[in-house]
Amino acid sequence: MADLPVHIIVFKILTRVPAKDVGRSKSVCKQWYALLSTQDFVRIHCSRSLVSSNQRVLLIDNLTCSVHPIIFQSNDYGPSSIVTFPFHHQNNDVSILSHLNGLLCVCLNHTYELLLWNPTTTAFKRLSTPDSHGFYINNLDAVGLYVDADDDYKVLHIKRRSGVLGVYVYSREVDSWRNIPFITRQEYLSPHFNWSAGTFSGGTLYFTVCECWLGGTNVVICFDVNSEQFKEISFPPVPSTGMVQGVSVNVKNELHMFASTGMFEMTIDLWTLQGDYWIKVLSCPPTPPPISLSLWCDIVTTQIFKVSIA
Repeated sequence: MADLPVHIIVFKILTRVPAKDVGRSKSVCKQWYALLSTQDFVRIHCSRSLVSSNQRVLLIDNLTCSVHPIIFQSNDYGPSSIVTFPFHHQNNDVSILSHLNGLLCVCLNHTYELLLWNPTTTAFKRLSTPDSHGFYINNLDAVGLYVDADDDYKVLHIKRRSGVLGVYVYSREVDSWRNIPFITRQEYLSPHFNWSAGTFSGGTLYFTVCECWLGGTNVVICFDVNSEQFKEISFPPVPSTGMVQGVSVNVKNELHMFASTGMFEMTIDLWTLQGDYWIKVLSCPPTPPPISLSLWCDIVTTQIFKVSIA
């Protein structure tokens, strides 16, 4: 082992070991710490974890948090391991808002505080400040977690308060919030629009914005994480005969969306974004509600892409 070049050890061997062991390996020397902290290492290590045998799901239930392996053959979960919350919380208090490379952005529902939390290392960071930054209100706010070209993990927080929209970016590197401009249509400030959490793909955060009645407006708001510019693109061309929902997922750095429409039965189509245009990948049989679209999409995404990911 001592005769192997450091880059071979780090990028060919340590990218295959569990995240906890990677954390311990950072204490070997300064060179290892620097290499194991790079975005290149994180990206390769995360891609290895996408192999089916490495898939895990994190479940939060009341006061407990557990991690379960996924058994694809039976569409079930394996035996769980308990994850201890490193921060004070109450019953049914922790909501996961966004995730990226094993890092979670969560909200404590009783205090409205935003936190960054790594369940593997148990490290966490409170994002709330005395000047009211870092507080999240469900059904009004939207959050997206991303990493920019400088390998700085950031949180985009879109806040709607009494008809006023504010957009703020938290930088983990400088540990502070700042305001950025957001030019959009005034009607998107209305509580009649539902904003999804941001999905990070290809250097852009994507938010679905859907109006809460039949035949309402549905759009996708895009945030370029390096230029910090916003733009609006069309929603997939789904029928507007019922309530419309969209759940976005990142598969191999390409944005896909499950778009549903309907009332008594949901019609669900899978779309992929090519440039600024949507291409339909497949259609699913009508599904009777009640069903959580986000949960349904998690299950179907796993089944559709498990072969290509592996």
